[in-house]
Amino acid sequence: MDILSYGFMQNAIIASILASVACGIIGSLVVVNRIVFISGGIAHTAYGGIGLAFFLGISPLLGAGVFAVVAALIMAYITKNDKHRSDTVIGAMWAFGMAIGIILIDLTPGYNVDLMSYLFGSILSVPMADLIYMGVLDGVIVLYILKWYRQIHAVSFDADFATSMGVKSDLIYASMLVMSALAVVLLIRVVGLILIISMLTIPPYIAERRSNSLKGMMIYSTIFSLIFSLVGLFMSYTFNLTSGASIISVSAVCFFLSIIYDRVKSIK
Repeated sequence: MDILSYGFMQNAIIASILASVACGIIGSLVVVNRIVFISGGIAHTAYGGIGLAFFLGISPLLGAGVFAVVAALIMAYITKNDKHRSDTVIGAMWAFGMAIGIILIDLTPGYNVDLMSYLFGSILSVPMADLIYMGVLDGVIVLYILKWYRQIHAVSFDADFATSMGVKSDLIYASMLVMSALAVVLLIRVVGLILIISMLTIPPYIAERRSNSLKGMMIYSTIFSLIFSLVGLFMSYTFNLTSGASIISVSAVCFFLSIIYDRVKSIK
């Protein structure tokens, strides 16, 4: 328990809590709406924003946030208007974001960037400024779900019926992708861009099997995300491991155990 007296560990725990809220809410929407590949594209495209931020000398999370939101809006338009080519365009944006990010970092004067912390996470080194930024993003996500929960629920389970009832399905769909972009930014420092998609999908998948409503799924997913994050965090500190990889490893083990449990239970 002595490690809880360290400031960096306190920041890491707060970051875990903030990230878990985003995972629980937005991850559930990602799984239910089957937009995992799109969310992965947004996450990797956001790397271009990190490169641009270092090149301009601004906050990396701010740069990633702007880049991710723009990418989300483009992907929302493409997936709604050209579904047959959407996977190709998303793949191209995915590659472009990673490439332009690396090029801009290479061009940054006095290059001295720890790329590993953005690719695989570094929750033990999250500064207070990032926590404030994460808290603001969490607030936006929570207000979003409270304000438009009924419309989001309708679009998530039957978009055509929701449209016939007067819900602006396209607008709700685009807003979900924008919220996914904000969740990506929240998770950059926790698990990194490479592993974000796992954190957005594993806890919600486990939660979906144990709840009978979208609201319940979000709550369970938040709890699972927090447990995985804290266990992975302490593993990372204790054994001197990469924090993001530790958190995802814990999540993956629990994912496979849950599948085995469900299979055994169904046989009985």
